[in-house]
Order: sequence, then C-alpha cells, then structure tokens
Amino acid sequence: MEKTSYEFRTGEVILVDKPLNWTSFDVVNKLRWRLSKQYGIKRFKVGHAGTLDPLATGLLLICTGKSTKISQELTSEDKTYTGTFLIGRTTPSYDLETDFDQEYPINHITSEAIHQAAISFEGEQKQIPPVFSAKKVNGKRAYESARKGIEVDLKANDINIQSFAITAIRFPEVDFEIKCSKGTYIRSIANDFGKELGSGATLIALRRTKSGEFLIENAKSVDEWIEIIESNEMVDELK
Repeated sequence: MEKTSYEFRTGEVILVDKPLNWTSFDVVNKLRWRLSKQYGIKRFKVGHAGTLDPLATGLLLICTGKSTKISQELTSEDKTYTGTFLIGRTTPSYDLETDFDQEYPINHITSEAIHQAAISFEGEQKQIPPVFSAKKVNGKRAYESARKGIEVDLKANDINIQSFAITAIRFPEVDFEIKCSKGTYIRSIANDFGKELGSGATLIALRRTKSGEFLIENAKSVDEWIEIIESNEMVDELK
C-alpha cells in the first residue's frame, strides 16, 4: 500500500527518479527550497545517499530531517545499474561528458567475447576512478584538474562486482546490468571493458535501478515529490 503522508521535518527517506542532466545536488537543492518555503524553515535538513552523475538517471535516495544522519549508512549499500556501452570509441571522461578522442578496431569482437569479458569482471578487485570524477586529490576535485589538462594521479579503490550481465547486443552498442559495491565507477568499467576486448568503449547511458533494498519502481519524479510536499503540510502539522 502506497504511503499517503510524510513527516519530512522529523525525517524521511524518499526515493527520487533523478532526471538526465541534473546533478544529485540539483535534486537536493530543489527539494530543500520547496520544503523550506513550505514549512517556513530557513535551512531545512536535506541530503542524498549515493551520488549519481549528471548523465545518469534513476534511483537517488534523499534524506530529510533526522534521516540525514543515516545517509552514509545508506550510501554504503550495494547498487544495481543498467546501461549501454559504445564499443570502439573512447572519451577522456569515459562517458559523453567529453568529446570522443580515439577510435579502435571492432571487427574482431564476437558476441561470445563480449559475454566472456563481462564474466571476467565479476568478483573483488581494485579499480582506478575516472580522472573526471569528484574524488579529491590534494584538496581538489579530480575533475577540476582534469578539465584544465592537469595530470591527476588517483589511487585504486577496493570494489566488488557481484554480477555483470550482458542483456542485449546491438553492436557496437552493448546493454548491461551490473550489481556492485559502493564506490564502483561504471564509467571505469566501460573503459576497462573496451580494453578487455582489445578495443575501447564509452559509457553512453546509465540508470540506477536499486540501492540496498530500495527499488526504482517505487521512486517518484522531482515534480511528483514537490506536489506531495505541497499537499502534505496540514498532515505534517498534525503530527
């Protein structure tokens, strides 16, 4: 049964379907502004659990009130993503944030090789984040240096890819579903996947479908949440 009232001030974890080209902070700021205005609270507590890149869509957990205290706990949960790799071309950011810079041969790649490559990525491993990422190096976000052409040296993270399934092949595009641990960069998987095939690859679509036990099927759009916030005031006042 769908929930009909929310205690945003006391604390809620709400599921947002993040739109394309929005940052995670865009979503937080939009909802915080609406909540602050609705309840007359200058700095309404709102945060998110698990950043999504602007070019990704899907499940974003937004915490309000006292629930912001558990945002780190929620961030640590495993995630599931679906998306698409483009085989044979690469970009500096490993996705479409930057322009294509190199092309690679693809005629040697078979469907069997694609499926075998996916299987080879499963398990615990070290992963180097993309230089176009929010990782901090010497106090600065890596992408700030990368955009200026400054070389960035990032340390590898420990990650675990529980499953990596190829769901469709429309060569040179390949659809996938990946279940992985926190801190996993699907863009880096795209880049490494291309190398594994003796070619190159770029992430051209990404959607988060699950975070911990939370599912995208239960998420609502930003506009839908704003409508709920606007109609929830009297219910919240009575709590």
